[in-house]
Amino acid sequence: MRQYQHQRQVSHGPACSGLMNRRELLQNAGGGMGMLALNALLQQEQPAQAAANPALSPGKPDFTPRAKRIIWLFMHGGPSHVDLWDPKPDLIKYAGKPLPESFGKVMTRRKVAQNPLLAPIKPFRKRGESGLEVSDFLPHTGALVDDLCVIRSLHGDSVNHPQSVYQMNTGSILMGHPSVGSWVAYGLGSENADMPAFVVLPDPGGGVKGGPPAWGSGYLPATFQGTTMRPGQTPILNLKPPAGISARQQRATLDLVQSMNRRHLEARDRDDELSARIAAYELAFRMQTAAPEIVDLTQETPATHKMYGLDDPDTRDFGERCLLARRMVERGVRFIQLYSGDTVGWDAHSDVTKNHTTYCRKTDQPIAALLKDLKQRGLLEDTLVVWCGEFGRMPMSEQGKGRDHNPWGYCGWLAGAGITGGRAYGATDPIGLRAAEQTVHVNQFHATLLHLLGLDHETLTYFHNGLDERLTGPAEVEIVKGLLT
Repeated sequence: MRQYQHQRQVSHGPACSGLMNRRELLQNAGGGMGMLALNALLQQEQPAQAAANPALSPGKPDFTPRAKRIIWLFMHGGPSHVDLWDPKPDLIKYAGKPLPESFGKVMTRRKVAQNPLLAPIKPFRKRGESGLEVSDFLPHTGALVDDLCVIRSLHGDSVNHPQSVYQMNTGSILMGHPSVGSWVAYGLGSENADMPAFVVLPDPGGGVKGGPPAWGSGYLPATFQGTTMRPGQTPILNLKPPAGISARQQRATLDLVQSMNRRHLEARDRDDELSARIAAYELAFRMQTAAPEIVDLTQETPATHKMYGLDDPDTRDFGERCLLARRMVERGVRFIQLYSGDTVGWDAHSDVTKNHTTYCRKTDQPIAALLKDLKQRGLLEDTLVVWCGEFGRMPMSEQGKGRDHNPWGYCGWLAGAGITGGRAYGATDPIGLRAAEQTVHVNQFHATLLHLLGLDHETLTYFHNGLDERLTGPAEVEIVKGLLT
């Protein structure tokens, strides 16, 4: 069994003694401050280089991978599967009537079990050569259905947002576990020494329910936490050095600081966490060149801007992030996660039509552009694109035109990495309430994603509090072989 066991002896006492400590030296060094004030990196401690910590160098998969990288499109708030990807004629047939007793008791968050069933908001139509049905909410992505494997039988364990966000992102409904991106970075490392392995592009409208632990490293070393970036000239705040400080001056300052850091490290038995922090300074220096170039979308053609919807105020924001994701995978970033939906997002309690019209309008064209762009560049062959939310919506109505949370059966999709498209895997029951055929639990979903990356979820472990922890938890979990065809 392959295990990564980081033995850390963290000193919580003063860093050093003498007339001037390291913090004071850095504050007075001036030229290094533009790099070292990088708050995100100081807090998140980016992937260290092999020289500082061999365990953080690019790793080898357990077997030949089909995917080298993942782009995860996370629709925060819970998109309605019965209105987007899962056509249910019976939901039309029984609309306005109560849930039949034959479906039994239903755990809901807002006691909507007795409310009348709500028909799909928009028609479903057969798309592509496969004829797979997709809602009129998604004309652009629907046109590419022959590249998608729609999973219609996902299910989780909580009706609440934070717990479900954690489960879909970390495998557990409890806070404090490492995210999927962190596990991937831990197992495979980065393909680009100038960029982190795991990058997060959050929705600028607000954070997700549950907050940054959704992309946190949990009990893994802090180097594996997701690094949040944004478009524009300042992808990470305080990355740009002060005016008048040359790269040569900054390099000299960094060399001095790092030589002192290395002596400090040797005196502390090469502490793992301190090694990671020292390497983070080096990465920050390199990112001053790499990160601004990656987010410089002016390098793209007007046709590309138009394809991603950058000329439309409704699609510009998500389009920019989708285009950034493509530029990042071209430059070796291992795991990129894009969030759609602010603190409320796709959470359509009162009006599915209004909510989903807004968010489908924002995301449909950019997502289709991303898929087409990856495919035409040959990147879709070894890039896995994932689409899902933390759960779906109930078939019963809420407040007349809305729907409550539904973790018992919902949809996501996969594209790329040799996944056969134009098909649906699994099914919910006749009204879309529960996963019923070829069911896929979140832990199975994660095991399958790791498998596509060439990682065995049973041996990708980390020794923590006396246990060999893993993304998929302690129970027996099997990959979903039907998704791999």
